[in-house]
Amino acid sequence: MLKNYKYILLIAVLFVVMQSCKKDYFDLSENPNQVTTPSLASLLSTATHKTGINNFNVGSITSNYVQYTANPSAAAASDIYQEVDQSGTWDALYYAMADISDMKRLAIQQGSSEYLGVANVLLAYHLNLVNDLWGSAPFSDAFNSATLIPKYDTQEDLYKTSNALLDSAIAQLAITTATLKLSTTNDVIHKGVRTAWLKTAYALKARNLIKVSKTTLYNAAAVLSAIDNSYTSNADDAGMASFFLRNPWATVAVNNAGNTLGGWLSEQLVDHLNGTTYGVFDPRIRKITDPTAVAAIPWIGTVNGAGNRPPGANTSKDENYIAISSPWTSNTAPILIVTYAELKFIEAEAALPTNPARAYSAYLAGINANMDKLQVPAGAERTAYIAVASVGAASLTRALILKEKYVATYLNPEAWNDARRFDYAYKDFTLPVNAALPAFIRRLSYPSVERSENGSNIPNISSQSERLWWDK
Repeated sequence: MLKNYKYILLIAVLFVVMQSCKKDYFDLSENPNQVTTPSLASLLSTATHKTGINNFNVGSITSNYVQYTANPSAAAASDIYQEVDQSGTWDALYYAMADISDMKRLAIQQGSSEYLGVANVLLAYHLNLVNDLWGSAPFSDAFNSATLIPKYDTQEDLYKTSNALLDSAIAQLAITTATLKLSTTNDVIHKGVRTAWLKTAYALKARNLIKVSKTTLYNAAAVLSAIDNSYTSNADDAGMASFFLRNPWATVAVNNAGNTLGGWLSEQLVDHLNGTTYGVFDPRIRKITDPTAVAAIPWIGTVNGAGNRPPGANTSKDENYIAISSPWTSNTAPILIVTYAELKFIEAEAALPTNPARAYSAYLAGINANMDKLQVPAGAERTAYIAVASVGAASLTRALILKEKYVATYLNPEAWNDARRFDYAYKDFTLPVNAALPAFIRRLSYPSVERSENGSNIPNISSQSERLWWDK
């Protein structure tokens, strides 16, 4: 709902904080058991936890569009670009931003530069998720309790707001003398380490700046400057690994084994890795999925829009699925928000036109960092793959960089931004079978919850093939 994006937080212990629920519109004084003024620490745990979960929520949508995953049912709406009502994700993003806005206000009241910096990082992250899915959306007017039908900010303004939030975060997180420091136990992303959050602010800034590569706003030098202040190894990665039961991607894998038919890997991703598309076997496939039960065909994906192969509607291991055995999607694997490997590919793309040597070094570092993250062992397969990838600085292309970044951002929402910037130009990348649009999908339609409560402010869009402002 758009009316008043706020939560009533039930705060007794961290577990309860993470289960905070939607606000009903009644006077808080009616319930003497409600905590009316949550602490900064409790808000931090809620905000950081929801950031990871919302990465999963959005990734569950976008992974079909970039063909990491596919639906086993032929002509499924999620595969063929039919409109799907994403009200749940819309609400989840705005409820999270309401909590983060509360944390920001309280941080200002209590004079905590560290909490204020983190709040701005998380607001920028969520705002980007909304903007990248739907374009124009409420923000500047959204968290005012007196406003029931908030106005829409333009796509460009939301982008500028996100950058401003990150710049403010960087300034606040650079302060070393905060008297009220981040809670180490309530921060489920960076364990209260200020310098880690500062690096993540720069990482998200670099991601923001590369996203406008098609526009006149693009500044490669600014991208590289942000990179220089960001991550230096996989140890810096921003990930959330605090779950009530397990990583939700692992739940997808468990449910798949229970025949609920989720988590099927796309033929596009599998062929990207198994040697079919590029002529070289990528050992990362062994760390992303399990081999099929068919010894002669261990790696085979589902064609988007076509459904799984005969006999159909099965999980008999005759195709590849999201795997609970993977370091990326196991029970305890963190949901990765932004990684060192991704940043090395951003660096490579930004540096390529003017400094091919730097670009090539970053490109190779990104491949190795992602292989290390996936726990690919040293050996013949890894050596052979790196040998083929080692094309030399003079032969490095943007297509090769984005080919590798496609693997490194597996299941991450950011992959859809790259696909759109790249005009879906990955080798052999085709429209889904039975596609409902004549071209690749570029945006989502506004959800029903928003149309019913704030419909008068929703911009008109022609179709889901309409490009966002940075994608033109």
